[in-house]
Amino acid sequence: MVNSLMENLIPEFIPNWIDGAQVTARANQQFEKINPHDGHVLTRVARSRAADIDDAVTAAQRAHRAWADVPPVRRGMMLHDVTMALKQNRETMARIVALETGKSYKLALGETDGAIELGIFYASEGQRLYGRTTTSGAPNRYAMTVRQPLGIAGLIIAANTPIANTAWKVYPALVCGNAAILKAAEDTPATSWYFGKLAHEAGLPPGVLNIVHGYGEEAGAPLVAHPNVDVISFTGSTVVGKFIARTAGERLARVSLELGGKNALVVCDDADLENAAKWVVLSAFSNAGQRCASATRVIVFDAVYDKFCEMLITRANTLRVGPSDDDDFGPVINATQLDCMEDTVARAREHGARILCGGARLRDDAHRDGFYMSPTILDNVDARAEISTTELFGPITCLYRVKNFQEALTLANDSPYGLTASIHTRNVHRAMQFVQKVQVGVVTVNAGTYGSEPHMPFGGVKQSGNGSREPGTEALDIYSNLKDVYFQLDPNSL
Repeated sequence: MVNSLMENLIPEFIPNWIDGAQVTARANQQFEKINPHDGHVLTRVARSRAADIDDAVTAAQRAHRAWADVPPVRRGMMLHDVTMALKQNRETMARIVALETGKSYKLALGETDGAIELGIFYASEGQRLYGRTTTSGAPNRYAMTVRQPLGIAGLIIAANTPIANTAWKVYPALVCGNAAILKAAEDTPATSWYFGKLAHEAGLPPGVLNIVHGYGEEAGAPLVAHPNVDVISFTGSTVVGKFIARTAGERLARVSLELGGKNALVVCDDADLENAAKWVVLSAFSNAGQRCASATRVIVFDAVYDKFCEMLITRANTLRVGPSDDDDFGPVINATQLDCMEDTVARAREHGARILCGGARLRDDAHRDGFYMSPTILDNVDARAEISTTELFGPITCLYRVKNFQEALTLANDSPYGLTASIHTRNVHRAMQFVQKVQVGVVTVNAGTYGSEPHMPFGGVKQSGNGSREPGTEALDIYSNLKDVYFQLDPNSL
């Protein structure tokens, strides 16, 4: 079945999209995309470098002026056409996402539908794209603001939810009138390639959306450093985000960074423990823990700790791991990531952590050729230990025992990251205090640490980002400039 899907859905070679055409890398080099389910080569991909980025920037510059001159309402309508093309081909897109990530078709289809929802939202923003009118302190003077595009947007995405991440950045960049260069994630090239195919077939003008493939240091870094790229939007690790901030900051380019997380889920002594256990398992293990918003620190009141711990272990031990719709989660995206997880868990054990379940890759016949990590829960972990402060991006979570609400809040905030958090409690006073005091960009009560919606702003504080917010209407501030406009009237000319 995998071979059939390869033949029908993913070509043997994934090229770049530059100026509306599919092209190889100038160096004519390729890299292999490995199927995370079975370790086999899925396809070969254009290995782009600085020269290819130059080509994409040149194409974007040629296209930008005409695209910016298209009225925003019309830009939105064209993006709606792209979204409808995605909707008409949602099953194909979902199968591509499933094949190259290892997640189930069911989950990939849900992700694709989320991308469609986001596309509809931003296409509609073409009918708004609001500035504002306001008052002036001078007589016979009128003041307003209008939105204008920046120019060229460099978009760099992660592989964990590839079609959602593609839509997340492409749509707001384009509706604001920018031309875009998407540096696809090297682990999910076919998703971005197929989106480019749909976009061009739907009538998006050549050069408005260019898609390049390659490694971060060879293709991403030249995009970040390019003097003609006006804004960089990046989703990925904090280490790379800091490099991008330094590099783009040297030339005063605008930068949006959505980075890592070590997200806390607090379980109070008055929580609905069944509901809390359900959401911990989903937050920690769904999508193989490959969410920036995964719950990797579960903070539990001492009064319910032992009981809740048993509930989690029971649930985790019943999880099914594999690529089918009957499985709960699939493989992690590549071998390097899996090796890092195993090494980190081993070091945690050496420093006194207790492994309650899992703790290693799956090596049975059904999983040994893929990149499968067992659902892993640890406790007796220090809050400052490596495993408590490093984002692993896998199905691994740690439990922490606290006495009361204040200890829980303090521990939740004792992290270099600040992306998402959740609290489970029946006490509205605790919930409201937690919502106000926890140092994150997104907080949830009695649910998971993930699940933000397309029309809402997402982003973090501390090492989780630079204060920008995508998606939501707030993303329009990333991809457009506000220009002040004043009209001075001459009453004598009336």
